[in-house]
Amino acid sequence: MQSQSSLDTALIRSWIDARLEPSNVEAQLKMMSFTDEDIAVYLKEYKKERYAGRRINGFICAGLGAVLGFISCLLTFFNTFPELYNVILFGLTSVAILLICLGLYLLFE
Repeated sequence: MQSQSSLDTALIRSWIDARLEPSNVEAQLKMMSFTDEDIAVYLKEYKKERYAGRRINGFICAGLGAVLGFISCLLTFFNTFPELYNVILFGLTSVAILLICLGLYLLFE
């Protein structure tokens, strides 16, 4: 089995740029006469790289939602803007919850 350092990262990057499905990647590797073990290693690395950007976006969305929710909690608790109380309580909190859910969706899908 090949080690991580001997993988052709340019080949993996070209598959990601072409947005190929894992089945298509596997077919290409079989046409290049790779062994089954090498194909498994390449597919694992391909999936890892493919979903790395999505994980980063998920962490960003979840983090922004958490910060926004905390700010909403503080503004509601201290009632610094009494005329915007309902907007902060229901609007800002709802946006924070939606951002957290989107971030978790991107992380766990």
